[in-house]
Amino acid sequence: MSETLQTTDVAASDADLLGQTAIAVRAAGSALRERFGEVVRYRTREELMRALAANDDTALDILRPRLTRLRPDAGWVEEELDGGALPPGEWWVVDPAEGNVNHLHALPEWAVTATLVRENQPVLTAVHLPLTGETYTALSGGGAHLDGRPLGASQTADLGLSIVATSQARPDEDEKVVRRVGSSITAMLFDALVVRTAVPATLHLLDVAAGRVDAFWQFAGARADLLPGALLVTEAGGRISDAEGRPWTPQSESFLAAAPGVHAEAVATLSR
Repeated sequence: MSETLQTTDVAASDADLLGQTAIAVRAAGSALRERFGEVVRYRTREELMRALAANDDTALDILRPRLTRLRPDAGWVEEELDGGALPPGEWWVVDPAEGNVNHLHALPEWAVTATLVRENQPVLTAVHLPLTGETYTALSGGGAHLDGRPLGASQTADLGLSIVATSQARPDEDEKVVRRVGSSITAMLFDALVVRTAVPATLHLLDVAAGRVDAFWQFAGARADLLPGALLVTEAGGRISDAEGRPWTPQSESFLAAAPGVHAEAVATLSR
């Protein structure tokens, strides 16, 4: 009985925490929206990095104190491009401006994300799209939602009828990874109906969770751009694995999120 009550209390606490996390990402998104509109010009990599950091700092100045108050003992992942397993305990994995380079180029595909990871498992996530006002949330065991409405993965069962998507994990990627990305896109162009390629990964994963896109894959990648979508897709009834169909972890070298009906075909295509 006591174990059941404890589990219920944790679930209730996490649900409340998710609501507060959603408020935090919306506040950070509002600040970034005020900075959006004109193309930011840069001539060197140093100027680009300063512009990216200015956006990150604007959002982090709101997110870090709010999320730290919610979970004072949780760690904070400092580098959004980091991958691999986290140390034991709770960690906030935040991308203050997911799709930051799009923001600088006055393109609409960007978001603010915050995910709480407990013992290397994402337990809740909130993703806010400031230009549309939409907020996607997921709670482990509690489903995935868009502004409170349940999300569900696509029912498509034929890769040949599917819209699929991929993303570049980071600039200056290893040559082996770049060539693998290129060959995977070619393979999908033969096997899928339509292939979309764009950054950031999170926005494609929102589409998979909402049933608008049937599969998304990526080679390499960081925790911050995959964990939010991984939880959303899983809670929406989709399947998560690596590109070979093995269980995915943040240490994996590839990532696949797909509607259940096309997952096996997507694995076969990406494994060629």
